[in-house]
Amino acid sequence: MKSDIEIAHSISLQPIEKVAEKVGIPTQELHNYGKYIAKIPHNLIDEQKVAKSNLILVTAITPTKTGIGKTTVSIGLSLGMNKLNKKTIVALREPSLGPCFGMKGGAAGGGYSQVLPMENINLHFTGDFHAITSSHNMITALLDNYVYRNRGTEKALKDVIWKRVLDVNDRNLRYVVTGLRGTENGIPGESGFEITPASEIMAILCLAKDIDDLKTRIEKIILGFTMSGEPFTVKDLGVAGAITVLLKDAVNPNVVQSTEHSAALIHGGPFANIAHGCNSIIATKTAMTYADYVITEAGFGADLGAEKFYNIKCRAAGISPKVTILVATIQGLKMHGDVPLDAIKTENKEGVQKGLLNLAKHVDNIRSFGQNVIVTLNKFGTDTQAETDIVKEYCEANNIKFAINEGFAKGGEGCLDLAKAVIECIEQQPSPALAYTYDEKDSIVEKVEKVARKIYGAKSVNFSSAAKKKLQMVTKLGIEHYPICIAKTQYSFSDNAQAYGVPAPFDFTINDIAINNGAGFVVVIAGSIMRMPGLPKIPQANHIDLIDGEIIGLS
Repeated sequence: MKSDIEIAHSISLQPIEKVAEKVGIPTQELHNYGKYIAKIPHNLIDEQKVAKSNLILVTAITPTKTGIGKTTVSIGLSLGMNKLNKKTIVALREPSLGPCFGMKGGAAGGGYSQVLPMENINLHFTGDFHAITSSHNMITALLDNYVYRNRGTEKALKDVIWKRVLDVNDRNLRYVVTGLRGTENGIPGESGFEITPASEIMAILCLAKDIDDLKTRIEKIILGFTMSGEPFTVKDLGVAGAITVLLKDAVNPNVVQSTEHSAALIHGGPFANIAHGCNSIIATKTAMTYADYVITEAGFGADLGAEKFYNIKCRAAGISPKVTILVATIQGLKMHGDVPLDAIKTENKEGVQKGLLNLAKHVDNIRSFGQNVIVTLNKFGTDTQAETDIVKEYCEANNIKFAINEGFAKGGEGCLDLAKAVIECIEQQPSPALAYTYDEKDSIVEKVEKVARKIYGAKSVNFSSAAKKKLQMVTKLGIEHYPICIAKTQYSFSDNAQAYGVPAPFDFTINDIAINNGAGFVVVIAGSIMRMPGLPKIPQANHIDLIDGEIIGLS
């Protein structure tokens, strides 16, 4: 089969005006970025139409190194539903350069279920990530200047907690010292970098309702603390307006097209293992304004992405999915069934059967939110009929809707069964309003314990002394009502990346807490998770090249 980029190059793209026109987006409102990409003004959202649209969430079992394919399934499902004459838009996150040049090589779907032009989407796109990086680091520079100018005065700061960001995986930048070699170069101090998707600016962009809300949230970002222990914010720095100016275009969602020329909105890109893992509320609601069905995804497994989608994004946006799709793969199930990676492509019915415990836990978790679940098996060429039957029979025995999808190989045609199952579920038994894992009135400790015990399966939750100190600050600031965003490994329900399947009841350790006051949630950092990833032994960048004007390696 052709590579992703070969397939992408084989498709003749339609002008973006034609793609937008098919779903009723006013072409005169588009801000074009060339022929095939445009931005849509965020003020076109119509809340009455949003309320009538049907939202569909795509999530997955716990991911493994073999891949799951949520984005491919999301795009394929949108293609299948459009083939059934259902007006459908897929709303996705933007890829980060870090994983594109590190592990994955691309994040715009795969095979015949892609969003196009995939090279632009995977690389600099419309500059949203650069705007977020620049905004974040502009705050850092302005803060450094404030500290420099006010040293030794009553306006001096006791602590600075605001770091820097970069959309590159670079472990050497996790902890750095700045301002060396004399006071003319600043004041020496410890700092560090996080990856751009982990920036609070990214979270704010993805949770803001409009440009005014964006500015208000930026004002609330806590940068450090004064000598008297009071929080020092962007509003105190007096630069929220300037930072908003840098984001005035980035706040608008991007419209592109699929391999079958249907509309797709792509906007924002936080990671679910270190942030809240969802595309922007603005993009989702814009899609819901113009489509009867909107498909969106949440990052990594359902314990991370879906939990945060429900408890953070849906709570903030006042939206609720009509159905949730749980993506599984035979290879992923076998890894959770203790099958070694080097034997993953060989038939192993016992491994699949054992791996179903992981799928079952995710189904139970999703149902705890009141959601109806459809399990879809993302088909790979090495899957055997016997292995597939095990999953199908399990779902039938446990009253779980099931559908195989072949969107990667066949595009929309390969997702018709899944599309029909989704339509039937929404028409006959749509999910009720969400039942959240915790109440806003719960303390942060209670919220963490509820997620850790109910969703992850932990037997106990332990807070480090550093985390306990941060909890005191949360109480002092009066923000116990904020939702929580747990940062942990994506490879396990626990905080141990090696604990596959469904780990036995385990101790869950909280090592630190970060207050994202502008985003409006508390980040709870578990285990050894890093907010600045490193690169693998052989980065994907080693395979990316420009040959005769054509990009290769983004697949």
